[in-house]
Amino acid sequence: MMRDFPSCFGESGVQIADSSASLARNSPQNSVTCIYKSKIRGCPCLITVTWTKTLMGQGLTVSILVDDGGDHPNSSRSLCRVEIKPWLLISKHRGCRKAPLSSLDSSTLDVHWDLSNAKFGAAPEPVQDYYVAVKDDRDVVLLLGDMEREAHKKLAGLGWARDSAVLVAKRENMLGKKSYCTRAQFRDKGQAHSVVIECDPGGGSLSDPCLVIRIDDRDVVRVRRLRWKFRGNCTIDVDGTGVEVFWDVHNWLFGGDSVGSNYGVFLFQTCPFWAESDNEKFCGSSSSNLSKPSCISSWWSSASPSSSQGIEDDPHHQHQLQLQQGLGFSLILYAWKSE
Repeated sequence: MMRDFPSCFGESGVQIADSSASLARNSPQNSVTCIYKSKIRGCPCLITVTWTKTLMGQGLTVSILVDDGGDHPNSSRSLCRVEIKPWLLISKHRGCRKAPLSSLDSSTLDVHWDLSNAKFGAAPEPVQDYYVAVKDDRDVVLLLGDMEREAHKKLAGLGWARDSAVLVAKRENMLGKKSYCTRAQFRDKGQAHSVVIECDPGGGSLSDPCLVIRIDDRDVVRVRRLRWKFRGNCTIDVDGTGVEVFWDVHNWLFGGDSVGSNYGVFLFQTCPFWAESDNEKFCGSSSSNLSKPSCISSWWSSASPSSSQGIEDDPHHQHQLQLQQGLGFSLILYAWKSE
């Protein structure tokens, strides 16, 4: 696998700064945001890890939201930001950053990372030879990457349970012309699947394209007459888990070429109450891991192509509800057209 140019250099420069701004939603920046559910001193928390990639280099941002059971709503607190810039000769490609856990006491969290030999593929997040760890004074609450042995040496004496953190949501911005690809794991400890989204003119004419979604090279969603069905949803079966798929490609078709508007939104959300009877009823035989679906919910399409209100905001609402209730996994994809 080829490595991206920031990691082709023997000494990758890394800068550390406080993260005060989130990813701009109207910017077609190549990024992946993962949200992990864990616990700190018995309190539930959500740890957000964002990987970004631009022509200037690559970056990592870590933030945390802790539910301490108080009456006042908690806000997300930034822990660190790491920027990898290949032209910096003075590098700090591994290190540690301390950050206050709360403004009410002196508790701190430590973020340790080692990206010195990290290998990157097409996506912003590294694929191997790295680790990122978040810990308090007693336990490791999150450990990412394949360098567990090196991380344990660095964090010697601290407790860590492999199942202490669970990936509950992922959001990704992808750039492309007609095809977009990512990987997703729809249930904890489940198999990682390839997810491909294509706007295929072969399904009709150039003026009436067809939307195709594939998982592991199998068509699971195919939408013809896309100009009339630019919004919709259906349920599929992946590894015996019901996954509801929502799409909104209004901006692809009618948003014009202005920067910040030419994107499609896709939401993959596991069904919390998926039963075997539902599997057989809606997705056919359950003998295979993945069955071709039937669309079981009404189209979200409008009779008028001028309608601009769709699910580009609804996924965030669904996303927050799912995080609050601790239900399943959700994947939100923003597919930006680069042409």
